Amino acid sequence: MTSAVPRSADAVVVGGGTIGAWCAWQLRQAGLDEVVLLEKGTLGSGASSRAAGMVRAQGGTEVAVRLGMFSRDFYLDQHERLGIDSGFVEQGYFMPCFSDDEVTLARARIAMQQAVGLDVRWVDPDELDHLNPSMAPGQTLGGSYAAGDGYLDPPRNVLAYTAALFTAGVDVRERTAFEGLQVSGGRVTGVETTSGPIATTRVVLTGGPTLGAVGRAVGADIPSGGVRHQVVVTEPHPDLAPDRLPMMFDVTSGIYWRPEEGGVMWGMSNPDEAPGESTSFDWDYYDTMRSRIATLLPVTASLGLRRTWAATIDFTPDHLPILGPLLTADGPVDGTVVAAAGGHGMMWGPGVARAAADLALTGTTDLVDVTDLGLDRFDADGNSRLAPDPIALPFPTSTR
Repeated sequence: MTSAVPRSADAVVVGGGTIGAWCAWQLRQAGLDEVVLLEKGTLGSGASSRAAGMVRAQGGTEVAVRLGMFSRDFYLDQHERLGIDSGFVEQGYFMPCFSDDEVTLARARIAMQQAVGLDVRWVDPDELDHLNPSMAPGQTLGGSYAAGDGYLDPPRNVLAYTAALFTAGVDVRERTAFEGLQVSGGRVTGVETTSGPIATTRVVLTGGPTLGAVGRAVGADIPSGGVRHQVVVTEPHPDLAPDRLPMMFDVTSGIYWRPEEGGVMWGMSNPDEAPGESTSFDWDYYDTMRSRIATLLPVTASLGLRRTWAATIDFTPDHLPILGPLLTADGPVDGTVVAAAGGHGMMWGPGVARAAADLALTGTTDLVDVTDLGLDRFDADGNSRLAPDPIALPFPTSTR
């Protein structure tokens, strides 16, 4: 039986996934005494525990790079800070090019990333082949490479933030759903939950693929939707040993891979699939994408699968994060922060969480420029005025 929630709190965070959990932890680290985390299920029961764990700072925009760098460094420092970590491995990550146009874009992107401070460089085709002995040679025109990018273990990440929350003294309320806001004079004064109201002047709204539903609960349109993403893990093979298999993202095909259990984990999203929650596996689309990955990693053509799964992951129409106050028909609600990673929960999660905590505390953050990242960038149909981040899975362009 769920116990009654506290009558008041310094801050309430909605959502017990990667963003919500690390945000609640950071609010406690900043000095707030009473931080309540609401989770309608159990911690990590949503997309956080079903992710592939890819962590790269090679974003297509300055915001993406800054969030990626912060998050990667956060994972690297976890054990020293917390005594537990998310299992981050610096595997090295390639972004290959298959056309002259992609080469031009990649070189400009590398210049931007280096200007922000990322350790990334161009590799020519011969060096790319040399550093990727499992990949068929002669497939690319070169690509970008960041040695510090890597991956984490999603279940261990849930374990890490669970331990961090309870050690820090966050009041975690599982099986307690958010039902609405209390607002007076344009400012939040509390939240409604299935276990009673909580008076507060700070609320951070997260929720991954369910964030749109969180918005609807308070009469707001948050253009953050969910879409199916599929992941498989092959049987092990000596050619797929970790020292022979850096991470790779074939943006053109929407396929990425990394080492896992002596085999390769690779993931895919169907660009023609409509938004919506789904955890069923689409074998027809897998067969289509399997031919592509067999061209790049020939050994996979003869390997069976050890595991397959599908998860609903969140996305925004421009593949960029949402960081700003809740907007309703009456205008912005002071004291609220909407925080979404746009499908990059593992990759940007700690960074988005930190920025959201800053905004909840002071209304500003020095991590990224959030001027254009609020809900006001979307029109009534959910279209963004910003150009989309070009380095993303083939997410839909609309949440509707």
